[in-house]
Amino acid sequence: MAYDRITRVNEVLKREISEWFEKNLASEIKALVTFTKVETSADLQHAKVFVSIFGGEAQETEAFELLEQHRPSIQKQVAKRVKLKFTPVLQFEPDHTPEEADHVLKIIEETEADNHES
Repeated sequence: MAYDRITRVNEVLKREISEWFEKNLASEIKALVTFTKVETSADLQHAKVFVSIFGGEAQETEAFELLEQHRPSIQKQVAKRVKLKFTPVLQFEPDHTPEEADHVLKIIEETEADNHES
């Protein structure tokens, strides 16, 4: 039962954070930013927000700095819109999974192209 609640809370937090970002910060960042998942602690006190940023290292650094700078505003929005006893403290973490998957796909495509040439 608790697992289902945490799963729902994670999805609601991800949605609210994404909406806030699109309305308030997306135009300031010159990269594609995606909130991939949220992992909330069992006591709902903390939440890791995984962020995938498509761009260079400079864009990733800039995006994380802006997210951290605006974290209080994001948490305030979450507190208003998501009715929980406690509003979890948000912690933004990089998620490089999409980039790694893209790299693996490129290797597979190159291998297949080499095999067809042989």
